[in-house]
Formats: sequence, structure tokens, C-alpha cells
Amino acid sequence: MMSTSVSEPGLRVELADEAASERLAAGLAMLAGKGDLIKLEGDLGAGKTTLARSFIRTLAGNPDLEVPSPTFTLVQTYELEGTSVAHMDFYRLEDPAEIDELGVDEALDAGPVIVEWPSRAAELLPRGGLLIELSEANGGRSAHLTGSHESWTARLEKLQQIDRLLATSGWDTANRHKMPADASSRRYERLSDGPGGASGLLMDMPSRPDGDLVRNGLPYSRIAHLAEDIRAVEAINRGLLAQGLSAPEIHAIDTSSGLAVIEDFGADSFRSLLDDADQFSLCLASAVMMLANMARTNWPDEVELSSGDRYRLSHYDMDALLIEAELCLDWYWPHVCGAPLPDEARDEFMTAWREVLQTVQASPPVWVLRDFHVDNLFWLPGRDGDRKIGLIDTQDCVLGHPAYDLASLLQDVRVTIPADAEKDYYDMYTAARSADDRDFDTTSFAAAYAILGAQRATKILGIFARLNARDGKPGYLRHLPRTSDVLEHNLRHPALGAVKAWFDTHLPRNVRDGAGS
Repeated sequence: MMSTSVSEPGLRVELADEAASERLAAGLAMLAGKGDLIKLEGDLGAGKTTLARSFIRTLAGNPDLEVPSPTFTLVQTYELEGTSVAHMDFYRLEDPAEIDELGVDEALDAGPVIVEWPSRAAELLPRGGLLIELSEANGGRSAHLTGSHESWTARLEKLQQIDRLLATSGWDTANRHKMPADASSRRYERLSDGPGGASGLLMDMPSRPDGDLVRNGLPYSRIAHLAEDIRAVEAINRGLLAQGLSAPEIHAIDTSSGLAVIEDFGADSFRSLLDDADQFSLCLASAVMMLANMARTNWPDEVELSSGDRYRLSHYDMDALLIEAELCLDWYWPHVCGAPLPDEARDEFMTAWREVLQTVQASPPVWVLRDFHVDNLFWLPGRDGDRKIGLIDTQDCVLGHPAYDLASLLQDVRVTIPADAEKDYYDMYTAARSADDRDFDTTSFAAAYAILGAQRATKILGIFARLNARDGKPGYLRHLPRTSDVLEHNLRHPALGAVKAWFDTHLPRNVRDGAGS
């Protein structure tokens, strides 16, 4: 464990040996990103190059990467998966004006930049960033870290929190690897060579801040029953494990800082198996049967946490379903039409959906994981029965109708599952339910499957448009045509007559197709 203490201003870290310097560099690499300028000051031999080298190797995921000192070349750039990092050394800078030729601004646009001896061109470097001052101290080294803005202040606090959790749980010597970000605010690292050679995942899930109040004095997240903090992860994982399913075991957790070390299911997500048609078919069939088994399970409405507190699940109620569908109006409509939706059309939309959704009831309700699709399902062949399927990203679980997760699986908006295959898997599910329960109503279930599938597709049209417009993630737009296909497929069911009439009038298929990307 690194010895850290708060100093005014900033953070002081005692580095007893080179391994401690490498751990500090790894921690900073996990928290740094595009636009971050990291400045290393200190006398010759103070450890600047050691810190920079470990920082770059961590981002590269290669502890043996050759990282020469750029003392003579002044800059060395590394093109890495998903980012780049520039390493600069101004020790032999003869004229500070030369910095203009090094392309610091361009390098910051592409990734983090780490600079040794920044004081030799201080006036010409961009303002801000993180300053690390290295010095000899008590037979070792000391690093004084000072962030120039609130972003670094928060990250330095996170650095300490992660260090404490890893140290107290025995994972402090594990190698850390950055994982690609998804559409959420959560952040993950893969930990290798942990206790006993184990691998794990570091999960960083900050508490969700309340957004704007959108209805009845509540923010969207409260109405839609989205997880507010990492307690939801612990609760849902514990509940799934208690029912004999495979959710990640939690090795260590600090709920106050939103951090946990959890089980790593590896790389065999269902998506990774798409190229093996037989294996992928087996995986889908297994997931379908698992959902059928979940539908006949008596699910609790609350779970006890390790702290002794109890976590209560919300019901997937009318308000949640409606406000999710309304995302289509708030984000997809402007994406397609370039203007806000008229109030009258909005009222008609809400009335139609309310009429249709009130017919969907589940008694008793089951746990609905909400994001039950190929990216969140893992194949674990060494386990038995339903435990062969690893379940992640389940923190938004609610109590609702079992048709929702079946539609989420078989009507995946990121992966095309042909209509005939969807029907075969659907029939497999209903056959299993009917064999187990002679009162299983196939007609009402078919209606619920179509209604909830349409609601989900309507919501996702809004989410993908929002990811583009608000979050600067245009890559999700490529899924809009498939999502529109799913919606159109479900709208054919007679139970969706009122909703179909609205879409036919205001957002027909030809208008949605004309939106492009």
C-alpha cells in the first residue's frame, strides 16, 4: 500500500520503493484520459522517468513495453488501443519556443500527455493539469500531487479510496488494466495476479446525482427506478446468487466511495461467440430456459446487504414504463424531425401507451434485469445448469413481467436474431412454461411480449439518440435501423393498436428510415 496523506494543497504519497512508484503510476493511468496534462518535476534521479514509464506501460497493458527516455528526441508518442499517450522530456530543451513544434495541444486532443521537467517551458505549456513533485524522503521518495481544478481534486480522492480498498482486501499488488468504457458512468479495471493468482474486476460506480426534476418533484432516475449507488449491485448480485444463479461474487466493497472488487467472468460474452453458430445457439437456448426457470421462482422484494441494511426493489410500474417510452419524444423525435414534438401529439402518445401498458400485469412479478442481452451474458461452461450463464449489469433490476427480459434477449437491438430463430426460441420458452404451469396463458403472454418489446424499442430509440446528441457518442446511431425494425415487428400485434396508430401518423417507418445516422 502506498502511504498517502492530505497536504495543503494536494496529496502527498510516500514511495518506499520502486514498486510503490509503479502502483502510483498505475493508479494515475487508470484515472487519466484525453486532455490530461501530467507534469513531473524533481531533481535528476528523483524517479520521474520511472513514473512516466510505468504510466505508459499500464495504459498499454504491457509491463514489458520498451519506453525509452525522450531526453534527446524531446517527445515519444505511443499509439495504444483506444487512445494515445505522449511522453515529453524538456531537460535538453534549448529554446522554449521549440515547444510549439512538439504539438502539445494536438497530443492532448488524442490522449494524456506526461511531461518531465515542465518548468523549462512553463509559460508555453497549457495551463492546468496535474503537477507531481518528486523528492527524496526518509530513505525513499515522496510525491506531492497537486491538481489545478476540481476534476483532479476528485480524482486524487478516488486514488486514495481505491488504494485503501485494494490494500485492505489484498489486491494491492495486482496488475491493473483499463477496460473500455460503456454508455454508463461506471468504470471498470481488470485486476490480474491478485490474491492466490486470482483475477477480478475493480468496479467504480459513483452515486448517481439527482438530475432535473421532471415530474411530480422527482428526477428521471427516480421515476424509472435506476440504481442510485453501488448498494444496488451488491443487493442484486446477492439475490441472484441466493437463487443459484451466476452473478459476480463481491470480494470487497466500499459503499461510501462506490468501489468494489468483484468476480471476473472472463472474455466469453455471448457476443464473443457470435461467429460460432452452434455455440451461440446453445447459449441462447440456455438463456431462454434460465428465464423460464426464473419465471417460476418466488422472488423477494428486498435483500439484506453485508452491512445489515436492507435493499428494497421497486416495481416496474406505469410511471417507469411511460417515462422510459417518452425518451423517444425527447430525443429521437428531434433527431428525426429537427424540432420539438407538438404538445397535442405528445398527449396522444402518452394516452396510447397508458392504454396499452395497463393490460400488462404479472402476478406474481419476477425479477426483471432490464438489460438481458448478449453483451451482459457470459458463457461459463465449467458450471452446471443455469449457473453456466454469468449475469452482469443487473443493478437496475425491478419487479415486473417475465416477458420483458425474454424480449430483451430475443429482440436484441445490437445483434440481429432472425425472425424464424426468434420464434423458435420463443416457442421453446412458452413450451417450458406451459409444461410447468397448466394455467400459463400463452395468449396474454404473447401480448405482453409484444407490448414490452415495443416499449423497450421505443425507449432505446430515445437512448441512442441521446447518447449521440448529449454525450457525443455517435456510434450508437448505427443501431437505430435495427431498433426501428424491432419496433415495427412488435407493432403488428393487435394489442398495440393504439400505439401503432400513433406511430403510423407521426413517426411511420418511412420517416424513421429517412432519419439516417
